[in-house]
Amino acid sequence: MKPTTSHLALATVLSLGLIATPAAAQAQAEPDADQAEERLADDLHNRQVDYEGNIIVSASGLEQLDVLAGTSVLDVEDIQKNLNGQIGEVLAKLPGVSATSFSPGASRPVLRGFQGERVRILVDGLGTADVSNTSADHATTIEPLTTERIEVLRGPAVLLFGSQAIGGAVNVIDKRIPRRIPDEALHFDAIVAADTASDLRNLGASLDVPLGSNFVFHVDGSYRNTNDLEIGGFQIAPELRDEIFELADEEEAEGEVEEAAELREAAEARGVIPNSATETWTANAGLSFISGNNVFGASIGFYDTDYGVPGRPGTEHAEGEGEEGEEGEEEGEEIVTIGLEQFRADFLADLDLGDGFFERLKVRFGYSDYTHTEFEGDEIGTVFDVESVEARVELTQSETGPSRGSIGLQYTYRDFQAIGEEAFVAPNTTDQFALFALQEFGPGPIQLEAAGRIEFTDVSSQELGVSRDFTNFSGALGLVYEADEAFRAGVNVSRAERAPAAEELFANGPHIATQQFEIGDTTLSTESAWGVEVFARGQVGPAKFNVAVYNQWFDDYIFLSGNGEEEDGLPVFVFLQDDANYFGIEGDVQFPFFKTGEMELLADLRGSYIQAELDDGTAVPRIPPIELLGALELQTDAFDARAEVQWFGEQDDVDAFETETDAFAFVNLSVAWRPLPSRENVTLVVGVDNLFDVVGRRHASFTKDFVPLAGRNLKANVRFSF
Repeated sequence: MKPTTSHLALATVLSLGLIATPAAAQAQAEPDADQAEERLADDLHNRQVDYEGNIIVSASGLEQLDVLAGTSVLDVEDIQKNLNGQIGEVLAKLPGVSATSFSPGASRPVLRGFQGERVRILVDGLGTADVSNTSADHATTIEPLTTERIEVLRGPAVLLFGSQAIGGAVNVIDKRIPRRIPDEALHFDAIVAADTASDLRNLGASLDVPLGSNFVFHVDGSYRNTNDLEIGGFQIAPELRDEIFELADEEEAEGEVEEAAELREAAEARGVIPNSATETWTANAGLSFISGNNVFGASIGFYDTDYGVPGRPGTEHAEGEGEEGEEGEEEGEEIVTIGLEQFRADFLADLDLGDGFFERLKVRFGYSDYTHTEFEGDEIGTVFDVESVEARVELTQSETGPSRGSIGLQYTYRDFQAIGEEAFVAPNTTDQFALFALQEFGPGPIQLEAAGRIEFTDVSSQELGVSRDFTNFSGALGLVYEADEAFRAGVNVSRAERAPAAEELFANGPHIATQQFEIGDTTLSTESAWGVEVFARGQVGPAKFNVAVYNQWFDDYIFLSGNGEEEDGLPVFVFLQDDANYFGIEGDVQFPFFKTGEMELLADLRGSYIQAELDDGTAVPRIPPIELLGALELQTDAFDARAEVQWFGEQDDVDAFETETDAFAFVNLSVAWRPLPSRENVTLVVGVDNLFDVVGRRHASFTKDFVPLAGRNLKANVRFSF
């Protein structure tokens, strides 16, 4: 299952420049190496800054990325305070962000109500190359423990990263490829974490070692182990409990006393989610050549995880009524677990081109060999094999002229196979090539921003004899007013297009992990959307704020919905197309209302609201309800103390085969202590999430009826940096 030479040709050409890069970088080296390294560090820092809501994203060529107004950046301290094994849970407190929360071992971000194929997860601008986009039960191969920064781009990030980002993107920056030479003989980072709700044991560490004056070697690794997740009350939601009790009464009336007792026992289960334990380890190594303002590096990495997939109670009895009769009934429910492995190799060249029209060239190349196996008990159910390559070249303009920006091209090849009797997606390949450009005009106070992308996609399945070609264009225009450095406001208009994914086209079979029979449609057409977004952010007096109101009108919106039928004892879900409308508002504000000496008391308020309907007025499935967060945070040099309430509203605007979710609120407390005089090298965080042991269910989750969020959770972690 190797990509052919023709498929790899373009990616190989794009990476040829890497071979000569060390020599080119040496030629560009500055006479004063110390000054050059300082300028490089400043340049890298400037592309990471979140200054009063004005985001400078590392992947852009714009001074400000207002065409993606809803953007957030989380640094190491933010990640430490919200540490979790799955990237979706790490980001879930941001306005406009939720999570799929399929299980403790698999949770992907939900941005503005979009998930799956509309949210792209990236590592420094390249896709993770896993199959988490295929189904909510598939984990994302990101280890937050060794992450340096996370950029969250809400809105049509398709302009930067491809059609899978029509709803947004999450760009994770790690340290696998070093970007600077440490000042120390070696630089060591580590974090140790534990909690009570999952009996977490977690350790991650990284080491950077300069080798001479130009080379840096990096190595990192992590280990995470959890038991079944503890919850605050009943495992099963009230509506499903009523259904199981009714089924138990029917079984008892037919004389099946033992089956009825088992069903009632399942309905009364509380305190823990069975089969939700996880075990994960990672290992990465990288080497960089750094000369002046130039970086050339490569890395390899391994990601390995095993996690349980909680089963829907009562499913085994429904299966027992099928063709197998009593024999099938006796077999009962198989425990489903997933074993996932990925090998990944990455290459980077970030070059200073001097004083010409283009000032920098960035080349990224990634290769991934990914396998995950779904086990049913001790038997292998389905094996997913994905081999992929992705290459990206980006040229950034010098800032001497009237405009700033970047142009680039991107190539992706993916070879996907699902093997086994219950493989629900036919083997397929995806071949995609894209050209993109971003421009910013005017020094202010009025600025015009523009972005465009054209994408050529081929999705084919040789086994089915089906091949589909798509040409998609996406673009955006933004008009921005900057009153001063403390205030920006503007409006963006966008047009985004997305080619149907292979899973949406070729799915046809039982997916045991999600307990659904999924059916695709090989005739699906391009999904497109017009969008308008109005935003304002900045500072008024001591208060900092960021607010955005947006609307997207979709043509031929692709969605997965139940149809009320059953196949192989599983509910049937089909991929459909219809027009749809998304409206939302999100924002946050921080303001200090007490300050004395080195002590400051801040209020932090966040909120988001999303409404999404199909053309006939029915609700789009799995849209998060209104969410509000209010917090008080005491900040000093030595410690920060935070108390917050996160409230989730009721969601009763659902489609015909979707259950409602009740409102709930979590109360969370935490303290971050920096005990050393430098206040930099050691940070201890202790806290409790869900203080009152409330049962909460994310509406965006496929498994919300039987996989609630964690109950009361005492947690602690300590981060070292020397």
